[in-house]
Amino acid sequence: MNASWVAIRSFTLNGRLVEVERDHPHLLAALRDELGVLSPKDGCSPSGQCGCCTVLVAGKAVVSCQQPLAKVDGKEVVTLEGISAAERERYATAFASTGALQCGFCTPGIIVRTKSLIDRKGAGLDRETAARHLGGHLCRCTGYVKILDAVELLAKGEQPKLVTAGGLGTSGTRYQGLELALGDKHYVDDMRPEGLLHGAFHLTAHARADVLAIDTSAAAAVPGVRLVLTAADVPGELRVGLIHKDWPVFIPVDGRTSYMGDVLAMVVADDRETARRAAALVEIDYAPLDPIVDPAVAVADGTPDAVWGLDGNVLARSAYRRGDAEAALAASTHRVHEVFQTQRVEHAFLEPESTLAVPQDDGSLLVYSGGQGVWDDRDQIASVLGVPAEQVTVELVSNGGAFGGKEDMSNQAQTALAATLLGVPVSCTLSREESLLLHPKRHPVRIDLELGCDVDGRLTGMRARLLGDSGPYASVGMKVMERAAGHASGPYVTPAIDVEAITARTNNPVCGAFRGFGANQAQFAMEGAMDRLAELAGISGWEIRSRNVIEPGAVWGPGQIMDDGCRGARRCLDAVRPAYEAAVASGAPTGVGLGLKNSGLGNGFKEIARAVVRFEDDGMVEVRHCWTEMGQGVHTVALQVAVEELGVAPEQVRVVVDTTRELGAGQTTGSRGTLMGAGSIADACRAAKAGGCRNGVDYHGEYRVDWTDKLEDGAEHPVIHSTFGYAAQLVILDPETGDLARVVAAHDVGRAVNPLLCEGQIEGAVHMGLGYALSEDFPADELARPTNMTLRSLGILRAKDMPPVDVILVEEPQPNAPYGIKGVGEIGLVPTAGAVAAALHAYDGEWRTTLPMRTKARAADG
Repeated sequence: MNASWVAIRSFTLNGRLVEVERDHPHLLAALRDELGVLSPKDGCSPSGQCGCCTVLVAGKAVVSCQQPLAKVDGKEVVTLEGISAAERERYATAFASTGALQCGFCTPGIIVRTKSLIDRKGAGLDRETAARHLGGHLCRCTGYVKILDAVELLAKGEQPKLVTAGGLGTSGTRYQGLELALGDKHYVDDMRPEGLLHGAFHLTAHARADVLAIDTSAAAAVPGVRLVLTAADVPGELRVGLIHKDWPVFIPVDGRTSYMGDVLAMVVADDRETARRAAALVEIDYAPLDPIVDPAVAVADGTPDAVWGLDGNVLARSAYRRGDAEAALAASTHRVHEVFQTQRVEHAFLEPESTLAVPQDDGSLLVYSGGQGVWDDRDQIASVLGVPAEQVTVELVSNGGAFGGKEDMSNQAQTALAATLLGVPVSCTLSREESLLLHPKRHPVRIDLELGCDVDGRLTGMRARLLGDSGPYASVGMKVMERAAGHASGPYVTPAIDVEAITARTNNPVCGAFRGFGANQAQFAMEGAMDRLAELAGISGWEIRSRNVIEPGAVWGPGQIMDDGCRGARRCLDAVRPAYEAAVASGAPTGVGLGLKNSGLGNGFKEIARAVVRFEDDGMVEVRHCWTEMGQGVHTVALQVAVEELGVAPEQVRVVVDTTRELGAGQTTGSRGTLMGAGSIADACRAAKAGGCRNGVDYHGEYRVDWTDKLEDGAEHPVIHSTFGYAAQLVILDPETGDLARVVAAHDVGRAVNPLLCEGQIEGAVHMGLGYALSEDFPADELARPTNMTLRSLGILRAKDMPPVDVILVEEPQPNAPYGIKGVGEIGLVPTAGAVAAALHAYDGEWRTTLPMRTKARAADG
């Protein structure tokens, strides 16, 4: 340590003079790693493109990961920890009460920016100005609508009021909303146990290459390095996976890399910077091979295997036929044939993947994970360690966004192994670049679609061939494409249908779960074909949907007979009709989209969710469930069900998720957390009431869906899914510029457990859907290397790009579902891209077949 460095690196932090005693790459690292100030979050350091680390320096809002310590020497630095208690309460209450936060990771930085704006502009701060000044802040959850509501409220000087959520159907603040707003609710990277060491990865330099040798000596020689791990150190299974165990946690010598996110080594050191610097010194001797990047080439006969140790490049096929589609198409009055292509998309959750593993005195291991399925994490970690599952406990730490991208393990297994071998706590947090390379994306899908209708615009037949690029490892790619195939006909009655979907393995980035789970891709194509048929038939886009929308008793898609819950599709379509007709009459370019998305896994999977309710001596009611909180509000749902069923005060409810009870139901995916969580918690509450609500007793509850059928079983009328959600959306453009002007979103959620949070989910989904339609992309080059490697390059819409969104909540109860719940998370962006495409066609007369559509309405910095 250089003494002169200490003398000149001093500044006032939250009213107290501090000296920084270590060299740090930027102010954010000094705040978090040495000074223990954790409200500024690290979402992308040192690129400064997310805004999560915003602080005040000399009264000005700045991104702290781009501030060298020399620039703040002698200045005043203020974080949320340093503002007055009254201001803290006011700002936190405003954001929590308006629903302006979901996962909360971006919120502290946005609040600092908001304080800076209001301090300078006061009541003169209007919504448009605020949106423009929030351009440096990303929020992947909210769509910015409610953030701007909170800013407006604060700028007007109004006193926000905190409304606590009560029983079902009441709007109120999310569970731990105040703590999330202020950055006081810890994420994994905020947890700092005594003796903590830090891990960093060395990733491959080639998407497809034989690994001839790994030399870790230079890395091991760096002062402060405690351990360098490779595949040779793995005592148990080398490969993990949710469906197929095909994903190596390390690529060994004599193995082969299969994409740019493959891990070769992990360095563990005293601090993060040392670990990352040393990880770069690991030397790999490669024999590079040509990567397989075209999915059509990948599945052709004679193509070499894309993935080391696996046989063939066809991961899965899903197919079904009903009626004679070829004859129906031939007899159709109107017929369209188009090839649609969707793109690969990055989740861009604001919190990079992070894991903390802490060895216990009894020889067991406690792992803190933000993954979407902590029981799957536990089982896979145990398999890598070669120990029984009961020796590993995984505790969920609510994460900073996921959207499907945290279903697969990222760094959990390697971190657990490092902690086990060293016998001390080890934390590993991915950099933004590592996160972009490593975790699965949304599948790019090619859809070759033929669709026909009669003279009146009623559908007659459909033929679809889908090819999805899943990258090298299975993840849940085959299930995404299975869902795309099943949802290919959208929410419409299609008398004859012929669908096949192929999932290809390539050396491009891995693809897996992402909000919408295949329905987005398939229904972008279906909605486009519907609009083309409407033009041929001489009717409106709304009218052709009205003539073909499913009704109770109708046969849908693979042959399922729809139940009364599908009335929601008609109700959503009818709900947007007045706005549609008014917009068209005004001359505004307008598009309408209609979509459906299942909730749950379905396809014959036995889904069982369990919960425990326990009355504690301190008067609290502990609710344990099996779902990951990632901003969608499942902890709030748990609280509201307990309040509804037990009659307790919301303040009495404490929500816990860890693997000390066998409650696991797999991944928090498919919009099933609210539905199945509510069912299991309600059952546990009823068991508690029947048992007298005694203290210290675990009251167990369960909800199961075990009546769906597998697509491949060949039943004439299979029950593929137990539940569907429905949505109709209008996209209205400015007739002069073609820019986004307004969105109207009518969503059938079955039962809105918390209408405020439900609205927020829809607004956030619309934001994501608009980006999907217009600007977001994660391409790779001919060497399978991703080319958009910063948050800014991803094309995510910023606050100033987001149009007003009018949300209409439709509540058509789902038969046999707890409280009639259907779910809302995934359906939110299924109809959006189709509606955007139709609006653009109304604007300039061009039909679009490829995403993103890249127009004037795209993100300015995308």
